[in-house]
Amino acid sequence: MDFAQRINQRIALSVEMQIKVAEELSEEIAAAGEGLTQCLLQDGKFLICGNGASASIAQAFSAHLLNHFEHERPPLPALCLCDSQPTTTAIATDTGLNEIYSKQIHALGSEKDLLVVICSSGNSPSAIQAVQAAHERELKIIALTAAEGGDVARLLGADDIELRVPSEARSDIHLCHTLITHCLLDLLDAQLFGI
Repeated sequence: MDFAQRINQRIALSVEMQIKVAEELSEEIAAAGEGLTQCLLQDGKFLICGNGASASIAQAFSAHLLNHFEHERPPLPALCLCDSQPTTTAIATDTGLNEIYSKQIHALGSEKDLLVVICSSGNSPSAIQAVQAAHERELKIIALTAAEGGDVARLLGADDIELRVPSEARSDIHLCHTLITHCLLDLLDAQLFGI
């Protein structure tokens, strides 16, 4: 197989996965978009977290919320909990990596707010503790997971929404999680601003 053929095959497989996500998750993504909209209409804000590549997705999602997505519109309240290196490293140094998000949720979260947790494995201890802290503070949760969903999926309550990518391949998971956040941004723009 030459490299061009390999590239074409990789892209074709990626497109197939995106179509599968559209077929299997469109209703859940729409419900998540409605949940985000209702949070803002009730004067809530979004707390967003993820680790590794998921942290990059969380940061991009937060940046689009605070600035804009495809069209100009007012900024939307979002805090990316993985943005502050001094905060996360201070917590990690004193109490361990597992609490880097839960401590921030306890300090900053209220019952009007919504946690968006992005965790491809569903088993990251910091994501698990973030979900637990969100429940303690009575935040609703939207979890972007994959494969079997892991412990994050098992901890979700009846009012929470899981957007589980049906794949174990990291490249597909991260690409689809990014696509899902783009869909959510588009839904927010449509519902709040008629864009």
